[in-house]
Amino acid sequence: MALKQHLDDQVRFDQQVENSASYVLPFIEKTHTIGPDTAVFEVGTAEGGVLRPFMERGCTALGVDLAPERIELAEGFLAKEIAEGKAEILLKNIYDADFLERFKGKFDIIILKDVIEHVPEQEKFIPYLKNFLKPGGQIFFGFPPWYMPFGGHQQVCRKKWAAVLPWYHILPRPLYKGILKMAGEHELVIKELMEVVDTQITIERFEKIIKASGLKVLHKQDYLINPIYKYKFGLQPRKQFGLLSAIPFFRNFVTTCVYYTVG
Repeated sequence: MALKQHLDDQVRFDQQVENSASYVLPFIEKTHTIGPDTAVFEVGTAEGGVLRPFMERGCTALGVDLAPERIELAEGFLAKEIAEGKAEILLKNIYDADFLERFKGKFDIIILKDVIEHVPEQEKFIPYLKNFLKPGGQIFFGFPPWYMPFGGHQQVCRKKWAAVLPWYHILPRPLYKGILKMAGEHELVIKELMEVVDTQITIERFEKIIKASGLKVLHKQDYLINPIYKYKFGLQPRKQFGLLSAIPFFRNFVTTCVYYTVG
């Protein structure tokens, strides 16, 4: 049972814009000024909706993605901003030498919204991001912890029961893959979900990587109900209870999203 936003590009873009304006930008603004002199870089920009509220505040923006079809959509949705020189959208690997040469030390804010859980070798990737920050720059991360009910992103499944069944993504890999095949999911969907198994990230491992990277957590918010669920399921966002946020490991099972700014 794929959700509407999985099938409708415009709906997905509009939800990105509203979620960014209502939650992502205000969260980042708690630790960093956002205005006409702010340069913003989004890794895994998809349709580019997260960037629009920042540009409406006068920021310049760069969005990068590895998916050509997403880049094409972003270029369409942000055509006006691109024409005005407010935005640039690139199909590019940020590890490329020419990309590093061009953008090293250029950005005040780097955004990874629902991206880091898809990135391999996070221990290498997260400290590498520091190359693109200006002095005093910050990185925003928002992601679902692996052990939360849908931390495997199985909600993208087309079969209803496979999309709404919680926690089965933490079963042994062959069993999880077998269930997806039994549900009749497309091989490309199964491949995508297996990649999330390979790159799974917990709250504890993320914070360990941040510390090892020489970064500090500047602000953090755990959510019992992910803000994006307002658009996906009609549920009102709810911050996690302080006591549950303080219980290592267990908090991963009951926290559907975490936001961080680090620097």
